[in-house]
Amino acid sequence: MGILIQVIEIYRYVVFAAVIASWVAPGSDHPVVLFLEKVTEPVFAPIRKVLPAMSGIDLSPLVVLLGLSLITRFL
Repeated sequence: MGILIQVIEIYRYVVFAAVIASWVAPGSDHPVVLFLEKVTEPVFAPIRKVLPAMSGIDLSPLVVLLGLSLITRFL
């Protein structure tokens, strides 16, 4: 269980980094930004289909972070 919780924590940081990168360098071709998009987009995309952006704000990272918190609590 400990390793799974650590992986979830690392992914939580990746989500935060992706959000910050989307604010600072949207559409960047920097390798770090591309990596963050590649790792988070498969999780964000299905949520975006169900929950569209509200007033131009993408809430999918928030849903992912809440989901990760729930998973961590149940473990």
